[in-house]
Amino acid sequence: MRRIYFLVPTIEITKKIVDELLLARVEERHIHVLAKRGTPLEDLPEATFLQKTDFLPALEQGMALGGATGLLAGLVAISLPTGLVLGGGALFAITLAGAGVGGLMSSMVGSSIGNRRIEQFQEAMEKGEFLLMIDVPRDRVEEVETIIKKHHPEAECEGTDPHTFP
Repeated sequence: MRRIYFLVPTIEITKKIVDELLLARVEERHIHVLAKRGTPLEDLPEATFLQKTDFLPALEQGMALGGATGLLAGLVAISLPTGLVLGGGALFAITLAGAGVGGLMSSMVGSSIGNRRIEQFQEAMEKGEFLLMIDVPRDRVEEVETIIKKHHPEAECEGTDPHTFP
């Protein structure tokens, strides 16, 4: 999946775009709208906690770093002549524990900060624009961009992420 970002000037245009996306068979759960805090989105699909924060990217990074640290700690523990006999199972357990702790700690930090990717749109949203995020399969990115640009040239395409967390 890829995430496409559009800045849309008004709520009316945002509603029209969402309706057109639904007619183009983009599921509503893959459409996310974000605006300035306190702006009523009416019946538009509002961005969830996962789109507003860095929870999932932080979890992924924390698990990778924690797992690597756990693996290194396990290798050191196996190589030390302590009299304890540690096998491959212990190494695996230490690696998993490291990944779990790393993921937990990082996701807690990630959930407390805003999404770094949408940070660049804050100024436009403060001025009253709407951020429309659309998650589509890789082979539909061009089609969806064309639909929006053709009918709504006032909506600005702000790029596409290389991958999206479901």
